[in-house]
Amino acid sequence: MITEHALLPVTPGREQDFEVAFGRARGIISSMPGFRSLRLSRSMESPSTYLLLVQWDRLEDHTVGFRESVQYQEWKQLLHRFYQPFPVVEHFQEVFAD
Repeated sequence: MITEHALLPVTPGREQDFEVAFGRARGIISSMPGFRSLRLSRSMESPSTYLLLVQWDRLEDHTVGFRESVQYQEWKQLLHRFYQPFPVVEHFQEVFAD
């Protein structure tokens, strides 16, 4: 299992609209093969920054299965207009867990 990590810099003043759009978009990603879970958190110190953590069975479930899908185009249409600048996405493999 891998974890997708993205800090989402939402344009200040658009946070509420982003959260509404994300509420709609989460059904898209959660329906994808290999999807395990999703967590979206908002920074307390920088309220226009969100942390997205998505767990996938395999890296390719995200990078190929989701990103090359028709559903990703809908996800993109709902969310990408809120980012300034566009977020960096990284993938992590667990080393230790308690």
